[in-house]
Amino acid sequence: MAINMALILIRADQEKKILNALADLERHAKLKINGKPKILTPSYADQVLESILKGKVRSKTKWAVLVKVEEDTTKSIMQIREIHPPAHVVVISPEYESYSDLNKTYYGLKTFRGYYSLKNRD
Repeated sequence: MAINMALILIRADQEKKILNALADLERHAKLKINGKPKILTPSYADQVLESILKGKVRSKTKWAVLVKVEEDTTKSIMQIREIHPPAHVVVISPEYESYSDLNKTYYGLKTFRGYYSLKNRD
């Protein structure tokens, strides 16, 4: 049985908002982040979002990270809908064209520094 982890794109205009959104995913949405968040270039993050929306984004982002969570896409969406993170959070499901590219390049991306999961601490 294949594990269907969700990919989550987080876009923001400030690094602090990315850090807060990551914390919100774990603390309030109760999602388990696997590994470290990875940095996406702002232009690539906007391009991914435009391909999902099939249109232009309203505002360009300045910061973007990609995370994998243990939960599947449906559960991730339902949990995130219950919270109000300070950044734009997009769950990318396998049905989107960009999912396989993001999944393949995930481990080659540079690690986003500054966030440490509370769930990984003793």
